[in-house]
Parts: sequence; C-alpha cells; structure tokens
Amino acid sequence: MRKLKYLVIHCTDTPAGRNVSADDIRRWHTDPKPKGRGWRQVGYQAMFHLNGEIEELVPNNNDSFVDSWEVTNGAFGFNSVSIHWVYVGGKGGDTRTTAQKKAMEVDVKAFHAQHPDVKIIGHHHLNAGKACPSFDVQAWLKEIGINQQLQ
Repeated sequence: MRKLKYLVIHCTDTPAGRNVSADDIRRWHTDPKPKGRGWRQVGYQAMFHLNGEIEELVPNNNDSFVDSWEVTNGAFGFNSVSIHWVYVGGKGGDTRTTAQKKAMEVDVKAFHAQHPDVKIIGHHHLNAGKACPSFDVQAWLKEIGINQQLQ
C-alpha cells in the first residue's frame, strides 16, 4: 500500500461518438499480444461513457492509499501511487460530450474535496510522448474552480 499522489485523466483515443465498453477495455489491455497488451490488469479504475455514465472497472475504496488490488496499468512507473480515470473518445482532440464533462466535473470536484493534496493531471504529464487525454487538464481544472500547483 502506497500513498496516493495522482489522479490521472486518460482518453480511450477513439473517434467522437464511438461507444466503448468495459469489455472492450479489458480486451485491449489484457488479451495476449498482438491483439491486446498482455497486461494482468486494465489501465483504468473508472470510465466515463458518452452519456455521462460512470463505470467502475476496478474496485477502489477511495482512501488516501493505493492498495495492491487497486493498482491499474495507466502509466508505467506511477501505477502504485495513482488512480486512473478514462473518458470515451479523444481521437483527434477533446471529444468529451456535455454529459461526460458534467460527470467528470462532479467526480473530480468530489475527489479533490476528499483528497486536496493529490495532483490531478493528464496522462501526458507522466508520459511526454502522449497527447492523452487530448485536452488541457490544468486549464479545465481552473475552469471548474480547482487551482493546484504542479511541482
């Protein structure tokens, strides 16, 4: 068990309007190579569907620690200190629907209220070669009233 340091926002890197299911994510991440990535666990704890529905992919007890059973494979080298959330979309830019934005705002604000010291970042903050999540997380956080300093 390690202290939670990051909430990492991801996108599925799929075209605008294309539905993605939890089973799709599981296949993409856990099926053997070359079809999947061959991981033991999916990359995300929760997924924001196009309609704003939030689906838990890996159980989380919402405390300030990452237990071994909560670890997902969202960002190599940071998984033991991070929670990873993903929204469906992101291919070619910020494709979040109004419903996704609203759901993300509610959940991110609730998360931040419970964990004010945890940094909320985009996947690209941990992997400079990625465009994920296809929007400026820090600018969006300011828009919704969360001001944090990245160090």
